[in-house]
Amino acid sequence: MSLPAPHQPVLDVLASYYAAFNRQDVKGMCKLLAETIVHEPSQGQARHGLEAFRAFLAHMNNCYAEQVIDPVFMVSANGTRAAAEFMLDGRYLVSDEGLPPASGQTYRLRVGAFFELADGKITRISNHYNLADWIAQVEGSAKV
Repeated sequence: MSLPAPHQPVLDVLASYYAAFNRQDVKGMCKLLAETIVHEPSQGQARHGLEAFRAFLAHMNNCYAEQVIDPVFMVSANGTRAAAEFMLDGRYLVSDEGLPPASGQTYRLRVGAFFELADGKITRISNHYNLADWIAQVEGSAKV
């Protein structure tokens, strides 16, 4: 069953976003975002604007090597909202402030991401994952 025509451009944007993510292609990711992007992380304060998001991506790419695995996309009837669910395989490379020390630990998390889109650009990203599970995995106490 194929989705109505308004959904294909949204699916293409999401697929391109995560393909760029997997390449650690900050420029490729940012070209899909509105200048006024709002990024709502699982923990912490929201980031506003493309420059703040670029700085976040640079930090993440320094501390973590991550790959999105088997994303599944869902799109609202009017095509202005979307969601993605996927597994995130990662390696913790450099210690991040307030988190356990990094020593190359690997982890695997289920992630949910929610999007708003306008004029073919992502205007909001809200990411959600289980931080306690991540900490247990990098500290070696997870039962995975």
